[in-house]
Amino acid sequence: MRGSEFAELKAFAAVVERASFARAADHLGLSASALSQTIRQLETRLGVRLLNRTTRSVAPTSAGARLYDRITPVMWEMDAAIAEAVEATGRLAGTLRINTLAMAARNVIAPRLGRFHRAHPRVVLDIAIDDGLSDIVAGRFDAGIRVGQRLEKDMIAVRLTPDVKMIAVASSEYLAHHGEPKSPADLHRHACINWRFSGSGAIHRWEFEKGGKKIEISVEGSLIANHQEIVVEAALQGLGILYAYDLDRVHDAIGRGQLKRVLADWSTTLPGLFLYYPSRRLPQPALRAFIDCLLDRDI
Repeated sequence: MRGSEFAELKAFAAVVERASFARAADHLGLSASALSQTIRQLETRLGVRLLNRTTRSVAPTSAGARLYDRITPVMWEMDAAIAEAVEATGRLAGTLRINTLAMAARNVIAPRLGRFHRAHPRVVLDIAIDDGLSDIVAGRFDAGIRVGQRLEKDMIAVRLTPDVKMIAVASSEYLAHHGEPKSPADLHRHACINWRFSGSGAIHRWEFEKGGKKIEISVEGSLIANHQEIVVEAALQGLGILYAYDLDRVHDAIGRGQLKRVLADWSTTLPGLFLYYPSRRLPQPALRAFIDCLLDRDI
């Protein structure tokens, strides 16, 4: 394969993975027009349309999807081979693509960015914030970070945090006007702040447990969102009761008296955060170093 042909395929994969010419061009360091010309050259050379383009979106055709599925494992292997060659020099380099939940990015990755960069300045971290549980293999990510119970099949998982507590909270203002629920059944008489899963679009059902008794209920309220910052802010502004992970911001708000816990004896525990990667691939050296950094094993 000539170098120009490999560059065309790499450009095609970047467009599919990012579903955007603009984002793919930024990733590749090209102009959007140059990238578009590269894709046209590839389609002309193969004699088949690979991408369906509209003014708002881009997606692979059936032929493009088949081509992408076939070339992806090859590109994985080439990336691994390059990483191994660089490792032999004693220096880590290359791009490490991580797909992560927003709360993991904020609480686990962000505090360690500087330390990782100082230790491995030649490694580029390409971090995608994604609460939609995307397929990391299809997206050609090196690893993903998710809550344990939502791991994909055929993955190797590395625990990053202990199990997390789910806590129900509301502002003092809201509780003063509406009272405090004494059991999960009381939530049907309250305004609740709902969470919608980005991937499936389903609304989260609240799960409670006490003395071995488990309850799962659907609640209603004036707000549904799929971003932690929005739902926490809604609780702070008195829109209703929020059932969320014991996040730093929620914990701090409780400490400042802005939020108050309710149904504390009914709260349940969920698995903590895990980093995971495909079992069929050995983690590249940069990923191993990143894991060590997240676990504070590089200090």
